Amino acid sequence: MNSLRLLAVVLLQLYLFSLQGQEIKNRNNFTVVIDPGHGGKDPGAVSNGFYEKIITLNTSLKLGQILQDNGIKVIYTRDRDKFVNLLERANIANKSDAQLFISIHCNYHTSQAYGAETFVLGLHANQRNFEVAKKENSVIFFEDNYESAYAGFDPNNPESVIGLTLMQEEYLDQSIIAASYIQNGFVNRLNRKNRNIKQAGFIVLKYTYMPSVLIELGFLSNKKEGAYLNSPKGQSEMAEAISNAVINYKNEFFNNLITSNIEENNTNEISYYRIQIAASNKLLELKPYNFNGLKAVDVVKEGKIYKYLYGKHKTLEGANKSLKTARASGFNSSFVVRFQNNEIIK
Repeated sequence: MNSLRLLAVVLLQLYLFSLQGQEIKNRNNFTVVIDPGHGGKDPGAVSNGFYEKIITLNTSLKLGQILQDNGIKVIYTRDRDKFVNLLERANIANKSDAQLFISIHCNYHTSQAYGAETFVLGLHANQRNFEVAKKENSVIFFEDNYESAYAGFDPNNPESVIGLTLMQEEYLDQSIIAASYIQNGFVNRLNRKNRNIKQAGFIVLKYTYMPSVLIELGFLSNKKEGAYLNSPKGQSEMAEAISNAVINYKNEFFNNLITSNIEENNTNEISYYRIQIAASNKLLELKPYNFNGLKAVDVVKEGKIYKYLYGKHKTLEGANKSLKTARASGFNSSFVVRFQNNEIIK
């Protein structure tokens, strides 16, 4: 009997070790979609001999190389000078199952404005934000069937933008975190003028189902700043600042991701109950704002599906109390699951 018990302990330790190894492997599964703005027949902003479509592509390729060197998977919406419509850019991102979408652009203004700014999707706070969004959204006029493809969206009408914000709302908090890292990098690492984090209605952000940001590297209409962004040095420095921000965001993402591997002090707990509140093919940060305020939510992965679990109880009576809490928090389809030897009993 003692030998059998020892064997069982060894097997359990091996099982837990394999789970830990799988968790380490999963920590490396981080994908970023880089979207160089404009391209092909759409030059974007052109000023002082500087072309937005060229600067965004060169900066994006440098950014992608740095991220790949740091073990991050990179997917480009374009990797050469070609035209890609806004819906296709979003489709590329969504098919990749990425954790972050970054759209890179350059700014233009009739004044000598300068500085970098980072946008997330939202309603325009002022006319200036609307003008930036209108410039980037006007890409749809290069598309043959934009009236039907975008359901009558008019980049020149502020009211058209209100509907854009709804689908990205669940990713807004993560988008702001990513934008904060990026904007702080421009200011603290490169001493760029801080034009802050802003919200505006960008089509390309609306259709991406993940945390998404749009970067305006600077103003091509400002000759000094345009020359900097057009230079290999400027493009490398901007790419390095963005890559450092992405790596920091990735680290925070995984530091906040608590898997439901059973800790060593719980190895004697053979049977218990939990509440499954949701299941998705998307991996979300385990923060309360992603789960209607519920705290201590864990996740397990079965196949390609992530199952989000709340509460942990030795008795069914205790689990039912957590079930009521979960449903009161809006998870009406929650249900109790039983674990036996750290595995879900079907």
